[in-house]
Amino acid sequence: MCHLPTPKKMASPRTFTFLCGLLAANLVGATLSPPAVLSLGPEVIKQMLTQKLKDHDAINTLQQLPLLSAMKESAGGVFSRLVKSILKHIIWLKVTSASILQLQVQPRDDGRELMIYVPLDMVAGFNTPLVKTIVELHMEVEAQAIIHVETGERDNTRLVLSDCSNTRGRLRISLLHKLSFLLNSLADKVIRLLVPALPKLVKSELCPVIKAAFEDMCADLLNLTKVPVSLNSDHLEFDFMSPAIDHDVVHLILGAKLVDSEGKVTKLFNDSVDSLNLPSLHYTPFSLTMRKDVVNAAVAALLPPEELMVLLDYVLPETARRLKSSIKVISEKAANQLGPTQIVKILTQENPELLVDQGNAKVAQLIMLEVFATNEAYRPFFTLGIEATSEAQFYTRGDLLMLNFNKISSDRIHLMNSAIGLFNPELLKDIITKILASVLLPNENGKLRSGISVSMVNALGFEAASWSLTEDALVVTPASS
Repeated sequence: MCHLPTPKKMASPRTFTFLCGLLAANLVGATLSPPAVLSLGPEVIKQMLTQKLKDHDAINTLQQLPLLSAMKESAGGVFSRLVKSILKHIIWLKVTSASILQLQVQPRDDGRELMIYVPLDMVAGFNTPLVKTIVELHMEVEAQAIIHVETGERDNTRLVLSDCSNTRGRLRISLLHKLSFLLNSLADKVIRLLVPALPKLVKSELCPVIKAAFEDMCADLLNLTKVPVSLNSDHLEFDFMSPAIDHDVVHLILGAKLVDSEGKVTKLFNDSVDSLNLPSLHYTPFSLTMRKDVVNAAVAALLPPEELMVLLDYVLPETARRLKSSIKVISEKAANQLGPTQIVKILTQENPELLVDQGNAKVAQLIMLEVFATNEAYRPFFTLGIEATSEAQFYTRGDLLMLNFNKISSDRIHLMNSAIGLFNPELLKDIITKILASVLLPNENGKLRSGISVSMVNALGFEAASWSLTEDALVVTPASS
């Protein structure tokens, strides 16, 4: 069982259809939406459980099935004499080859439970003193179990695998090769004894292996959600809160927090009254849906408020000339005071905010800009408050989620302080936008260049990530091959 604590989401691809309504209302009957959700489709569950069955050597378990003992136990009373009469003609009986075919994961009728089917294909052989040839039997049987969410005494929720047994109507045993009449008759008798014995063996021998494999799968899911996401010196960490099953999808509901380099929690994301729409998994094996405030906090951790000072005439002489011309329109005296060591100071005051409209993303920033006549001046000519927006371009590189800012615009400019008299700051809009594009954007893009690692992509067996945007979240999925 996977024990979980009490609980206290465009560019490419564009093929998603989004479910409407509150996440919690659809999944867990609550009115709040979590910071993040990892949604696993049936293909991922099949792949993970198949690998875990291999890790637990399920094939070896099948090859060691005690067929003779089971035949004796399943036949009693009147049939015991029949068993003895048959067994005296058998030297040994065992599984000679076994394979697990492709698992199937299907929703149950209520849409809140999953059925897992494990089809088995085996060949058993027995030897008899009657002939030197090994008589081979082809055995087909299927194990099944239910995956559901269970609430414990302290309201702890967990994913549980239960009711493991053989699937009714999925048992078939036949003679692999026709032999003599005598051997065919003996094989038929062995088959009649194996028909009631094999399902019992599946339940007693294989079901514990399936359960152990499932528990390991749960442990792996818990571990992969706990891998910190590096954000320069900070980290974004997810906490496994509770599971939910919706038709054929398992949703892992996650909490989130920002942690600094010393391990101190600097921001804890609580459930929100805002809706969180989840993508359908018809076209992708899994999705990691992060609420917009979590994404904003991650970007803010990469771009904390900072102050930039630029000797404009040395770094951007043409821009410095244009700035002087623009200031000359306001005050010729001030323009003449601009020396070769003139300084432009840019201060980002608040964290960037991600804005999404019809799949297109922008980042809004509040910026303060000051112009000093020389590097020795203590007071600036003026101080401007700028409400700026940039195009936010998300893209991926392997399992890295990348972000780049393009085309900054100065949407509103406010004159906060002026030593050269009052003036309309819109007169400086073009040159201010040019300075921000030449100084601020390259600096911010340099800090974003390291990207954000989404290790869940590789941990779930995929090489590269893709992404999409909704109005309330960013969705990470595996890239299509």
